[in-house]
Amino acid sequence: MRVPFVSFKPLERELDREIRAAFERVYERSWYIEGEEDKRFEEDFAKYCGVEYCVGVGNGLDALVLILKALGIGAGDEVIVPSNTYIATALAVTYTGALPVFVEPDIRTFNIDPERIEEKITGRTRALIPVHLYGQACEMDEIMEIAKRRGLYVVEDCAQAHGALYKGRMVGSFGIASGFSFYPGKNLGALGDAGAVVTNDAEIARKVRELGNYGSDYKYHHIRKGCNSRLDELQAAFLDAKLPLLPKVNEDRRRTAGRYLTEIKNPELILPHVSENAVPVWHIFAVRSKRREELEQSLNAAGIGTNKHYPIPMHLQRCYESLGIPKGALPIAEEISETELSIPMYYGMSEEEIDYVIQNLNAFRSAR
Repeated sequence: MRVPFVSFKPLERELDREIRAAFERVYERSWYIEGEEDKRFEEDFAKYCGVEYCVGVGNGLDALVLILKALGIGAGDEVIVPSNTYIATALAVTYTGALPVFVEPDIRTFNIDPERIEEKITGRTRALIPVHLYGQACEMDEIMEIAKRRGLYVVEDCAQAHGALYKGRMVGSFGIASGFSFYPGKNLGALGDAGAVVTNDAEIARKVRELGNYGSDYKYHHIRKGCNSRLDELQAAFLDAKLPLLPKVNEDRRRTAGRYLTEIKNPELILPHVSENAVPVWHIFAVRSKRREELEQSLNAAGIGTNKHYPIPMHLQRCYESLGIPKGALPIAEEISETELSIPMYYGMSEEEIDYVIQNLNAFRSAR
């Protein structure tokens, strides 16, 4: 048997008619930017997230950059980000001219540890960016309390957490604004790059829309130094076709994760911990092993796809050498990067495929 790390086929088969109809609708209308499809998706996604406003943008990185710029964050400012996440979170800060400041995660959940945040706050700190990594919500009560007490913005990075809950409330509805990615592999994925900003703040929504449309509030009138980052009509139509199925997609992922959590019983492996406050959506299911390379080779030899998120932590990436953060300075992020292995997790996995993955994980014994 072969089990890919990810497959889009089950979802594509289920939504084939809706996706083709969305394409035909846009193609017939011959309107490809800032049209009816974009408006409809923005309204529907804002409602799904439980917020007032949604602004479609080009991708998840742009979503964070545009939020930070709308907040006036720039050179001389500092923004706290987790030390363990995809590099886009830190790049968003860098692109504004501000400095990303890394805070270590809780090694059980991989999410930023609220107890470590305050020691990194300085007089230049303007914002916190909690990342709901792998689809599990951060401890938002503690993060919001710190931010309120210290006068900081909270910008949620929800790129991997479409529909995740914290104490029954949707992620993306806590901070001043939140960024989403709709990269094809996400729980809600476009058929290309796409993203969105959601917020309850009308002024932030307006500024984000202007900044992503060349700084323009109306045609040929430019009030800001903006860029081109807009959600096109085709991707908006595809996303709106997929959105009604998102609860089912997330529930299916929880089914798979539930089996992994209860049936993987191998002392060689460390399973993810689920916070009692969170209902994850399992964009990624990751195990940890001190013998990660052997585990990966064993699974791949059995026809099981894997991935490593993320094998080089941000502070050790060449592009961030200028920060001068040496190896060993952020040991938790480094340990995760050296031990994490992501296993198959996608909508429509069969019980037989899940059985096969579990059997091979339980059978793994490292060479000693």
